[in-house]
Amino acid sequence: MPTLDATLKAADAAMKRRKVASFRGPLHVGVDLGTAYTVVMALDNRMKPVAGAYQFAQVVRDGVVVDFMGAIELLKTLKARVEAKLGVEIASAASAYPPGVPLAEVQAVRYVLEGAGIDCQRLIDEPTAANALLGVQNGAVVDVGGGSTGIAVIENGQVVYTADEPTGGTHFTLVIAGAKGLSFEEAEALKLDTVAQRSLFPHIRPVMEKVASIIQRHLADRQVQNVTLVGGAAAFPGFADVVADVTGISTIVPSRPLFVTPIGIAMLHEG
Repeated sequence: MPTLDATLKAADAAMKRRKVASFRGPLHVGVDLGTAYTVVMALDNRMKPVAGAYQFAQVVRDGVVVDFMGAIELLKTLKARVEAKLGVEIASAASAYPPGVPLAEVQAVRYVLEGAGIDCQRLIDEPTAANALLGVQNGAVVDVGGGSTGIAVIENGQVVYTADEPTGGTHFTLVIAGAKGLSFEEAEALKLDTVAQRSLFPHIRPVMEKVASIIQRHLADRQVQNVTLVGGAAAFPGFADVVADVTGISTIVPSRPLFVTPIGIAMLHEG
């Protein structure tokens, strides 16, 4: 089994790859409908990322599909990109949802996939999906998405507690927009600029501290020794240090944390 870092590097290469030579199945596909980014990830029979596509779009808010037709069209576009790379059709996939989302909204995720011509084989909560790749035996996996923070406590490899609360990477962007007098789109682009991130850190640290306080509250009565942060927002430099400072719990971020949950979703798709 490849290391976590090797798998995430392969995912990054899969996103950039223009064509997969002579691909043959089976194919394991994960669809992550995020508040900020929607990701389609395809794995081969060794669970190695071979093709993928992602795009920024605000079709989901806090785990709720708010632009149903927009979500379908976006997913159709990403599906077509991945199919063009692979040379095969994506017939089915798994997808995920933040823990705590009402059942009706969870089913909306299924309907988006079906509207895009994909049979939704399975729906999994996001932190559980992330841990399919991470393999945490004892600890907490925290998925910080665009609009919400999902928490899963894991004991002996099993998820024993989940929770989800608003606050995520979109709130980083809103704070930057207000501080710099920028549009949301301009602030989002600036947030991803590695040169600008150091100067932006003081502006968004309070939001990081809020996320950390959410984590601390949910873990207060549990013997958790380590936290793994995933999701696009987790990539911002210094985030893990803030969480560790507030919670007093050792905190790490894998490389390319945006891809952790989509890969985990794909791993749980039977193909």
